[in-house]
Amino acid sequence: MKPPPPQLPRHIAIIMDGNGRWARARGLSRLEGHRAGAEAVRRITTAAAEIGLEYLTLYAFSVENWQRPKREVQGLMRYLKEYLKSELGLMRENNIRLRAIGRIEEFSASVRSALDRTITATAAHTGLTLTLALNYGGRCELADAMRRIAEEVRRGRIAPGTIDEALIARYLYAPDHPDPDLLIRTSGEMRVSNFLLWQISYTEFWVTDRCWPDFDKEMLLEAIADYRKRERRFGGLGGGQAAIEEQLNV
Repeated sequence: MKPPPPQLPRHIAIIMDGNGRWARARGLSRLEGHRAGAEAVRRITTAAAEIGLEYLTLYAFSVENWQRPKREVQGLMRYLKEYLKSELGLMRENNIRLRAIGRIEEFSASVRSALDRTITATAAHTGLTLTLALNYGGRCELADAMRRIAEEVRRGRIAPGTIDEALIARYLYAPDHPDPDLLIRTSGEMRVSNFLLWQISYTEFWVTDRCWPDFDKEMLLEAIADYRKRERRFGGLGGGQAAIEEQLNV
C-alpha cells in the first residue's frame, strides 16, 4: 500500500518576487518595497518554525541583482545587515539555525561579518534551518562545483570515471540539505530565475499573483495544502491518486 502524503514537505524554497511592484502600486520607493519584503521574511520564517518545517530556503539576493541601481544595492545591503542583527533574538526564541549559500566571499567585509556572527550564534539550534541564498545563481553554483571537482581530479583525488550525480551533489553549496519538495514563487512570474537549478529537478511548483510583501502564513499553508494533494511520481507511473486534504491540521 502506498504511504499517505507527509504532513509537511521537508524543504520549501521561495522566490520572493514583487517588492518593487508592490511599492510602485502604492507610490513608494523600491527600497520601501524591500523593507516591507523583510517584514514578510520575518512572518514566514516564524510561521515555518511554528508549523515544524525542517528547511526553508529564501532567494534573497541573486548574482544578477548587482546590476540594479547602486543606491538600491546599497539599501539592500543595509537592510541585510539590519535583518541579521535584529532577527537574532527571533532565531534564538524559535530555535532557528541560519545558513547561507552563494558567493558570499564577494560581499563587503561588514556584510560577511554580520552574516558570520548570526550563523555562528545559531549553529547549535536544532529547529528550522533557514538558508538565505545570497549572491546566488544556480549556474554559478554548478560552475563552482565543477571547478572544485576538476581540481580534485587534477590532484588525483577523484577518478573521472567515478563522477556521477551523487558526487556532484556533494560539491554543491549545501550538500547536507535535502532537495526542495516545494518551490513557491510570488508575484505571478512563471520562471525559476536561475534558482537551485540542480536541486529542483523533481520539485513541485506553486505560484501566486500576490507580491512578496503581502505573502503571509495563510498563503504558506494554502501552498502546503495544495502540495499535499499532489502525487509525486519522480518519473515513475505512481500508484493511484494521492490523498486530498482540505487544510493542514496545525
